[in-house]
Amino acid sequence: MNTLELQNLSKSYSNGTLALNSINLKISNGMFGLLGPNGAGKSSLMRTIASLQEPSQGKVLFNKKSVSDHPDFLRASLGYLPQEFGVFPKLSAKELLNHIAILKGIGNKHERTQQIDFLLNQTNLYSERNKAVSTYSGGMKQRFGIAQALLGNPQLIIVDEPTAGLDPEERNRFLNLLSEVGENRIVILSTHLVDDVQELCAQMAILFKGKLFAQGNPQILVEKLKGKIWSKRIEKSELKKFSENHKVLSKRLNAGQTWIRVFSEFPLEGEFIPEKPQLEDFYFYTLQINS
Repeated sequence: MNTLELQNLSKSYSNGTLALNSINLKISNGMFGLLGPNGAGKSSLMRTIASLQEPSQGKVLFNKKSVSDHPDFLRASLGYLPQEFGVFPKLSAKELLNHIAILKGIGNKHERTQQIDFLLNQTNLYSERNKAVSTYSGGMKQRFGIAQALLGNPQLIIVDEPTAGLDPEERNRFLNLLSEVGENRIVILSTHLVDDVQELCAQMAILFKGKLFAQGNPQILVEKLKGKIWSKRIEKSELKKFSENHKVLSKRLNAGQTWIRVFSEFPLEGEFIPEKPQLEDFYFYTLQINS
């Protein structure tokens, strides 16, 4: 069983920005969702865990060893897909994966070839394996990033906003792949997309303004809002009035009509419909009460 523990972790940058503020978290094998809006500190946290930057305070422990004291111990077990990554302009996917595999210490040529072919098939890139990665579309580059992160059988996999640029079919393929590989290792899925976490993760946390405000099983967290979520169809011009008088969590257009979802401890009059709470409701509720 692998464990990742964050102890009182903080990160400040030279411009005075406090990106992470006293993060305490313990993660074991399985899919873990880190949910938060853009600018919440997710990428800073991922880079700190991956030993790409030192924390200003606190510790990261992987399998009880300090990452700061033993960075190579973590890196030997790490698969990392950052939000943005560059590639060599002329190398094909197969050539570049072979190069990365060598850097990861996979010295046996036959083993490298087996892993590379398997991952190219898994990420639906095998037919494009001899094309330069720089010519790939955004979604194809993201799938290539997934393949390189999985080289070497890593025990800790970090994926930062991984479904960006993927069409629905590619997204489903990727999420299914992550679900398969996440059974016997730690996979951290950092995203602002609630659906990705809801579909995959047995454990999650919400990061906002550099702090953790909620963590646990998504279904158990959502249960806290049972009987407290209401919806109503309104005119678009009424949105400001309802936002002033109610805790409006979200709004969306449906067939040209505006629907709002509202948090209330007590039943609401005026054609409000009781709704089963969703993870999105809990997410927006958490952001609102901590804004």
